Amino acid sequence: MASIFRPSASLDLRPKVICKKLSTRERFEFQKKSLRKERINIRFCSLKANKAQGSIEGISVVEEKQLNNKTDYGVVGVHHVGLLCENLERSLKFYQNILGLEINEARPHDKLPYRGAWLWVGSEMIHLMELPNPDPLTGRPEHGGRDRHACIAIRNVSNLKEILDKAGIEYTMSKSGRPAIFTRDPDANALEFTQV
Repeated sequence: MASIFRPSASLDLRPKVICKKLSTRERFEFQKKSLRKERINIRFCSLKANKAQGSIEGISVVEEKQLNNKTDYGVVGVHHVGLLCENLERSLKFYQNILGLEINEARPHDKLPYRGAWLWVGSEMIHLMELPNPDPLTGRPEHGGRDRHACIAIRNVSNLKEILDKAGIEYTMSKSGRPAIFTRDPDANALEFTQV
């Protein structure tokens, strides 16, 4: 999702990036480190071996740290995305039965003045809220990438494509050619699933 925060042009907020190959033990240590309160943003990237050119094989880590500590207010990730739905049961059939997401029972379902559900997406969540949807169901761009959308990282776009085909749910593939698929939920909320 695009950030609405636009820093001053005088600040250099580009992350410092360090890539290196790690052993299984080193990966485990980095994972433990990333769970600490003062967490650094760590991403694991698969590397493909190219024996002809002698490239490295295995897994690398991209470690990102803020260069300018004056602007570091502790961003660690996206906690949840809120999506409006007209009928909670209809939406739950899509998110649970088609996408296979599970409800986070620890979140306050009954403390809000509207019906809703919190669904796990990895370690983050989607908050479905049963409220009048101000977005029209028709006249939206055919390709969800040209509309407001939430993006979910997945391991295999082909598997999701088979699931959507079997359920008869329309989708479009990424226009850039990268492995990503766009679809809409029953309330026309656009969802992107990108393969990482």
